[in-house]
Amino acid sequence: MMRRGSIISALLAGLLCAPAALANEPVAPLSISDNQRFLEAGGKPFFWMGDTAWLLLSRLNREETEHYLATRQAQGFNVVQVMILHTAQMESRNGSPALVDGDPGRPYTTPGADPAKQGEYDYWDHLDWVVERAAAHGMYLAMVPAWGDIADQRALNFENASVYGRFLAQRYGDKSNVIWLNGGDTRAENRTKVWEELGTTIKCIAPDQLMTFHPIGRTASSWQYHEAPWLDFNMFQSGHRSYAQEGPHARAEDNWRYVAEDWARAPIKPTIDGEPSYENIPHGLHEENQPRWQAEDARRYAWWAVMAGAFGHTYGENNVMQMYVVGAPTANFEADTRWDKALLAPGALQMNHLRALIEAYPMLERVPDQSLIVNNGTRYDRVLASRGERYAFAYSYTGAPFTVALGRIAGDMLRARWYSPRDGGWRDIGAIDNSGTHRFDPPGATAPGNDWVLVLDNTEDPS
Repeated sequence: MMRRGSIISALLAGLLCAPAALANEPVAPLSISDNQRFLEAGGKPFFWMGDTAWLLLSRLNREETEHYLATRQAQGFNVVQVMILHTAQMESRNGSPALVDGDPGRPYTTPGADPAKQGEYDYWDHLDWVVERAAAHGMYLAMVPAWGDIADQRALNFENASVYGRFLAQRYGDKSNVIWLNGGDTRAENRTKVWEELGTTIKCIAPDQLMTFHPIGRTASSWQYHEAPWLDFNMFQSGHRSYAQEGPHARAEDNWRYVAEDWARAPIKPTIDGEPSYENIPHGLHEENQPRWQAEDARRYAWWAVMAGAFGHTYGENNVMQMYVVGAPTANFEADTRWDKALLAPGALQMNHLRALIEAYPMLERVPDQSLIVNNGTRYDRVLASRGERYAFAYSYTGAPFTVALGRIAGDMLRARWYSPRDGGWRDIGAIDNSGTHRFDPPGATAPGNDWVLVLDNTEDPS
């Protein structure tokens, strides 16, 4: 029988709220850039290319976890979003519970950590190993301490939030590849004191680890917590509903609107779409007989957000986020493909093209600039644009012709090219004068999913 671990020593050690010392890890700690818009890793620009693997800790064993991490690393992902507690009854794959009697203030720990010994390898030992293996793959773990339902049901409350936060921060506060996602698909205005206590406690002990708040669909962390001392960057969930499922004035699929709002806030903080519509999930999640979001939709969400000024993007795939296995009674949202096969969904294979383009240019100087686009369209016809000092990008989801106002970047002449978000290929347009306006017609017929990025470069010697 497993012994219930005591947390008394952890409580005593945490009373002084001593910051954890950084250990030597194969990934550099993240920080906010000097201009407060982007992230850096070890002082170098960092583009967040995230994947959603919410139930990885409870559904996968070591071998499967290693396969997941190696696959996503090879595909260009560098951040993985996971839940530590999905429910108060959370268990690891070997059946070890995370908590004693479902109480976040009483983590269930056992002596030793040998997975070969019966009853020794507990839930937290497994999380230790996952953090370590993610670091070995050069990946960051963005961890949700507790899903929102746990607070709504009062299992996580004001009395035990600081105890649980202290346990987490003292155990993982020295890990350079850990990021905290406070909250968890929940309304920011509900259980505010609980989330404030949890966030403040973790941040007090682990001040150098970045933290945000993961809100419910079609809301943003900035609406409630923008000025919270523990919130380093904003996160919004543009969610899974289509234009047809929302009112005429709702943001719906226009995730770029959240970015624009956050860019206008003070103090300045970076922002990211932490949960757009997942590939292969039905429109609206719970509504029957709805079409599923496809790879082109996943691309559109990613490119729109980043062109609008997001510091990165998180992708999600329905079967992967829940680690679906055929016949599993826990399946949600009409999952239909085994998770390891779904790792190869087209959208997942195409996310790296976004990262590749952004990293090929000076990242920290990039700003959104919709003045580049003349007479812009709405919804799927909208072109999202951003620029640096010597380059500009304009993303068209439908491949419809559009007109660009020139003269916004340096140089008399510009090189113009098309970049494909589908395969990373290039098509030359030629040299153009950097003045007046110019109409560009992307390759192919106008249609949703025939997406292209116009890339304008100033190739002149800046000296």
